[in-house]
Amino acid sequence: MTDAAPIGLARFLPAPPDEAELMAHLANVIDPELGVGIVDLGLVYEAYVVDGVAHVRMTTTTPACPIGAFLEDQIRRELYRVNGVVDVRVELTFDPPWSPMLMSDRAKALLGWAQ
Repeated sequence: MTDAAPIGLARFLPAPPDEAELMAHLANVIDPELGVGIVDLGLVYEAYVVDGVAHVRMTTTTPACPIGAFLEDQIRRELYRVNGVVDVRVELTFDPPWSPMLMSDRAKALLGWAQ
C-alpha cells in the first residue's frame, strides 16, 4: 500500500469564477437602509475563490451598522448561485474605513451626491 495524498474537492470543480463574475453577483445585494447595491456603495474591497470557497472582504458604512449580519446572509445567498462556489466566507473589516468617496458615480447620483 502506498501513501497517497488526499484528493481535494477543488480537483472536481470547474475553473473558479473570476472577480468580475463575483462582483456582478454581489451587485445584486442591496443595502436595505440606502436602497443601493453594496458594490456601488464601495463596501466590497475584494472577492475571490480558492478551492471552491468564495472569500469576500468588505466593510459597512459604520462599525456600528446593524445590518452587517443581514448583508452577510445576502452575500452567501447570492454567491451560492455561482458555478464553482461551494462555500462562502465573509470577512468584515474597518480598515480602511468606508467613506462616501468609495461610492460609484451611479451610487452618488442615486443618493443625491452627484454634482
